[in-house]
Amino acid sequence: MESNKKKPARKPAPRAKTYHHGDLAAALVEAAEAVLTERGLEGFTLRECARRAGVSHAAPAHHFKDAKGLLTEVASVGFERLTEAQRRKREAEPDLKNLLLATGTAYVGFALTHPAQFQLMFQSGLLDHSNERFVRAGREAFDVYLETYSAVNGISFNASAEKVSDPSVLRQWALVHGLATLAIQGQLGPNRNAADIARLTSFARTVLEDAQKSSPRE
Repeated sequence: MESNKKKPARKPAPRAKTYHHGDLAAALVEAAEAVLTERGLEGFTLRECARRAGVSHAAPAHHFKDAKGLLTEVASVGFERLTEAQRRKREAEPDLKNLLLATGTAYVGFALTHPAQFQLMFQSGLLDHSNERFVRAGREAFDVYLETYSAVNGISFNASAEKVSDPSVLRQWALVHGLATLAIQGQLGPNRNAADIARLTSFARTVLEDAQKSSPRE
């Protein structure tokens, strides 16, 4: 006699993770940021990014030609975040004379919260400097500083070349970038948690305030 018992239904096999076109690109960028944070540039591979995004190792090629392409995208996103951080701090500062302090502090704060991405953004051989998004993002981030510098000091530049060659402009940027670099390298003290980052950004503002006491174009 045949049994009337029903056989248990088979569980459906787990579906492979799928993404819309933009979602996969964003997932790979997020995975790349995590790999950079944990392993640094020396431990970065496309295969590991694909694994973390839950896709085949060949999938990144549909969006980014190679590792340089993905790293360039991560750097572009970094410059866009830096631009937003500087603008947000500048808009929250009510005193005109303190606008450069606000953007400078934002610059250092961004570096401390995104150290691996910040270091990547200023690499040369690892990035595609002909990439339109990368070029635009980098220019916009620097333009926030230039606009702020001009407003604070009442300076008008006749040409873009003059902006980047002016000694006082380069001196101020070198100070801010140098502080950011020293901070993420641990040369100004521990930088491991939120309290450390708050202390370091506060210290950076103090240094910038002291530097601002001298004439910007002497």
